[in-house]
This record gives sequence, structure tokens and C-alpha cells, in this order.
Amino acid sequence: MKDTYLQNLLGENEHIILVTHQHWFKLLQAILVEIVLFILTIILVTILLIATAIPLAALGFTLLLIPIISALYDYLNWYNHKYIVTNRRVIQILGIVNKNVTDSSLEKVNDLKMQQSFWGRVFNFGDIEILTASELGINRFTFIGDPIRFKAAMINAKAHLENGNLPAPKQTETSIPELIAKLDELRQKGVLSEEEFQQKKTELLKRV
Repeated sequence: MKDTYLQNLLGENEHIILVTHQHWFKLLQAILVEIVLFILTIILVTILLIATAIPLAALGFTLLLIPIISALYDYLNWYNHKYIVTNRRVIQILGIVNKNVTDSSLEKVNDLKMQQSFWGRVFNFGDIEILTASELGINRFTFIGDPIRFKAAMINAKAHLENGNLPAPKQTETSIPELIAKLDELRQKGVLSEEEFQQKKTELLKRV
């Protein structure tokens, strides 16, 4: 699904290279309590149904909405916490409704530091510190998923920016007959003499 908010943040000729989130462990950690509450509520409802306490069982089903809504809120928080690499900068976005946006220009990035624990290497998560020359100084992205890919995307984007990431314009080749025709037009207009025309025509024909 297209992220309209993110697209509106982009400048002219700026495009997204990579969008990622915190590792799914972070989401699991956030909804762990809701999962336990959901299981306990299911057990409670089952006991009430066995005891044929239908009104109380109905109340138990209503209580199931609490952990579900809370887990949905945690998921939306996790999903909307984004790390973005563009061809110009690195952006961090927080918040579901109220947005908190922090970005660092790739031009001002001095160094990158990645930290991965043993479990981080096993499950592919880690922390990345971006050292910049801006007022922020250090921008730390914690528990990021696939940090190696994120770091590589930043390094490549910075290198392309420094080297000029716009590809050289394609030069269209003009065929020999077209060049001779243009020379003939110049001859007819008097720009070239007959001798000059024949000389350049001979030079072009030698290339064939």
C-alpha cells in the first residue's frame, strides 16, 4: 500500500531506496502481555460456558476485545515506526496520528556504526548509529531488522550522491549518411566550399 505521508515528505527528484521497521521481536515483546491476557480470557470464557453461566460468558467474550484492541494499537505503532533510506537522506518516522520525523542528510553523515549481539546475528536484528555533522550529532536506530542491508543501502546511496548519482545523458549517434546530408546542406547554403565538402565527405566514408 502506498504511504502517502511518506511520499509527501520527499523532495524534488528524491526517491526511496529502502523502507524497513524494527525487528518483529520488538512487536512480539509489545503484544506479549495482550497474548497472555487473551489466552487467560479464553480459558475464563470456556470455564463459564462449562458452568452454563451464559451472561458471564458473554461478558467474557466482550473482555476479549480489550487485548485485541491493545494488540492492534501496538501493531500500528510498530508498523508506523519506519526507517527510510532515500537517495538524499535517512528518515525516521514515529507515530500513528501524531508524527515525529527525524532525518539526516547523507551529505552530513560522517560514519556508521552497527552493533549486533549473538542473537542479533542469529535472528537478523541490531542497532545502527549514524554519526553526522548536524546538530543531532548521533542518530541511533535500535532493534532494526536486517541492519546489514540497511547499512549497505546507506553507504551506496551516500557514494552515489557524492559521485553524482545522475546518469550521464545518452548521446544519440548520427549515421554517416545523415552527416553527409547535413554537410551537403551547408554546401548548398555556401557555408562549405565544394572542396571542403568533398574532403569531409571522404573522411566520413573512410569510417564505414
